[in-house]
Amino acid sequence: MIKSFVEHSVEYTIPFFDVDSLEIAWHGNYIKYFEMARCALLDKIEYNYFHMRDSGFSWPVIEVKVRYPAPAVFNQKIIITAYLTEYENRLKIDFIIRDKESQRKLTSGHTIQVAVDMEKQEMCFASPAILVEKMKRYL
Repeated sequence: MIKSFVEHSVEYTIPFFDVDSLEIAWHGNYIKYFEMARCALLDKIEYNYFHMRDSGFSWPVIEVKVRYPAPAVFNQKIIITAYLTEYENRLKIDFIIRDKESQRKLTSGHTIQVAVDMEKQEMCFASPAILVEKMKRYL
């Protein structure tokens, strides 16, 4: 069980163009699946990429970790869940991808993003006040 401040899930069906000749989802596509869930989670907390930019901060991904206990395959319905586990100094979002029908875990991982002041082009060592304020409703 992942301890998080907020979580959000999205459903996706693995399309033909995401798989290799064995009908297994190519490993690099999992980053895209993480991004789909991350965007939905950021929308939920009302601090998506447009809000970030408009508040003067970019949030580059500086770390990605992925583990592949089982493959996703062509036409499989999956649930990608994003868990916001850290936000005070950086955004750490953990992910679990499960088969929709069986709930079997297929993939897990995380991404880490840091705030960069767009005007100064400097990394921030604490999250901007706007994000901290938005997170108060989840504490």
